[in-house]
Amino acid sequence: MERQFADLMQLLEERRFAALRDALQEENEIDIADFLESLDAEEAAVVFRMLKKEMAAEVFSNLSADTQKVIVDSITDQEIVGIIEDLYVDDAVDALEELPANVVKRILKNAKPETRNLINQFLKYEENTAGSIMTAEFVDLKRGMTVAEAIAHIRRTGEDRETIYTCYVTGPSRVLEGVVTVKELLLSRDDQRIEEIMDDDVICVTTTEDREEVARTLAKYNLLSLPVVDQENRLVGIVTIDDAVEVMEQEATEDFEKMAAMSPSEKPYLKTGVFTMARKRFMWLLVLMVSGMITGGILGQYEAAFASMPLLVTFIPMLTDTGGNAGSQSSTLVIRGMALSEISTKDLFAVMWKEIRVSLIVGIGLGAVNFVRLILTYPGNEMVALTVTLALVATVLIAKTIGGALPILAKFLKADPAIMAAPLITTIVDALSLIIYFTIASHLLPI
Repeated sequence: MERQFADLMQLLEERRFAALRDALQEENEIDIADFLESLDAEEAAVVFRMLKKEMAAEVFSNLSADTQKVIVDSITDQEIVGIIEDLYVDDAVDALEELPANVVKRILKNAKPETRNLINQFLKYEENTAGSIMTAEFVDLKRGMTVAEAIAHIRRTGEDRETIYTCYVTGPSRVLEGVVTVKELLLSRDDQRIEEIMDDDVICVTTTEDREEVARTLAKYNLLSLPVVDQENRLVGIVTIDDAVEVMEQEATEDFEKMAAMSPSEKPYLKTGVFTMARKRFMWLLVLMVSGMITGGILGQYEAAFASMPLLVTFIPMLTDTGGNAGSQSSTLVIRGMALSEISTKDLFAVMWKEIRVSLIVGIGLGAVNFVRLILTYPGNEMVALTVTLALVATVLIAKTIGGALPILAKFLKADPAIMAAPLITTIVDALSLIIYFTIASHLLPI
């Protein structure tokens, strides 16, 4: 790919535009979009205008919002209309949601009335719902059609549809009645009616369904597309597998950022401004810093213990690090399980019981290794070794239990489980591990 880009760049630098235009026609639309992203604004606009009309819309839909704005600012209103009319509705809506308001107004002003009405309808759906990611370009059939009539209908209208592999059977007022695949049509007799071969047990979602749940449904049933209906079961659109993959990628990225104690960002790393990135990181770091002061306060409570037995201080990093890591393991697995719908809020006690058993096994194993090490390293300090070992077992037990339970509790409280990830778990466990450590030490040691 880098070699192809280098060849295209060489043609651009040498101003051999005719050869560049011919070379672009041989490239995939997604690769062309990547090539445009690597150019500066002026070069991207020049190259984009070389594309044929049918290719330009597909390339435009794969560009970032910043590059789309550059393109829109560099072309005529008539060219804008051509792009928008050739885009699938969901791609057009995605583009408009990312562009500045003045650019959106310019685009909608020049779009055809029916296109403008359809886009406005989609823009009314709440963000992150099935309605906001669906497309209206689907194949609809009537149950009274014959197979031959259905195939003729697909040939006549299929070119403008986002997918033709799954067709939807609608009745009066667009009520969804069934589904039939092109494979079933091709394998059926021409005189058979659609109602004879359609499947009336249709898996569908409503326009208000969360987009992440829509993606899970597509993956669960191995579907290429999923019908979206309103509250009266009228078919209003479909969500295709490529949209679901994009949703899953966005949700995974958002979860990773939250798990790393950052506010989610919609822009790529290198295109996010320094101050924007700092702002998204600052608040979480501030919260964690303030909460970390609790740990300092706990240490201050036991200054006398440090003075009478300084050796105790050397084991604090080991205890807090082990507790934080143990809690992070549990929270990560539970958050992942919840993302895959393997774990729900009703599984709270089952998760806690499993984590308790796992933590006992892990904690006793770590404690045994640690006890032997301390006996060999600090001969004559058997009670100190026992104190540290007991604190370690208790820390692992509490850390894993908390790490498994907090994401589920967050979900129960309608919060994102991802926020209960490594940084927050570690802060909580650090404080608890110190309290446990010095409580055990005060009972077993002469301090």
